[in-house]
Amino acid sequence: MPTAADYLEQLKTLLPPGQALPRESGTTLHNLLDGMSIELARVDDRGEALPMEANPSTTNEMLSDWERVAGLPDKCSGVLEETLQGRKNALLAKLSSTGGQSAGYFIELAGVLGYTVTIEEYRPFRAGLSRAGDALTNGDWVFTWLIRAPETSIISFRAGMSAAGERLRTWGNDTLECKINQLKPAHTIALFAYGD
Repeated sequence: MPTAADYLEQLKTLLPPGQALPRESGTTLHNLLDGMSIELARVDDRGEALPMEANPSTTNEMLSDWERVAGLPDKCSGVLEETLQGRKNALLAKLSSTGGQSAGYFIELAGVLGYTVTIEEYRPFRAGLSRAGDALTNGDWVFTWLIRAPETSIISFRAGMSAAGERLRTWGNDTLECKINQLKPAHTIALFAYGD
């Protein structure tokens, strides 16, 4: 990378020859070129840093811009990590997530969030193919799937632990439901069941 001294010499060689433009140190022209060379070296140095900032895994100065473009923090991720590396990891995870529409993808997604789930998909009832007693899952049920999550997602009212006015029992996990609803295909309906 060129230094300020390199730029000064380059600027001097670009001047036309003659006594009207003295190149010696201490002259007004030399001092002007010296100031210009310092700025050119600074701009060149910033240009060297730009490819590092254009890559989300090596960015430092533009990390907040990358997070804004990636939509972080989103409503499901909550507050961003406090450390620089944690923020970069969250950004890279968001940008490298390929997504999916299969039940296996959403089971794996729940596993990343720390839950072991199963998914049931409803098949339409078809005369000749379905049996007597099968559920009538036509209409919107064709686009519905059921996520069964562990019972640990059930929170019961406890005397001394819960406050007056709280529900006697709540079901659900906001993070799991939010992430699945955020990433599921738009035409589908996700139902959640907790416990047996």
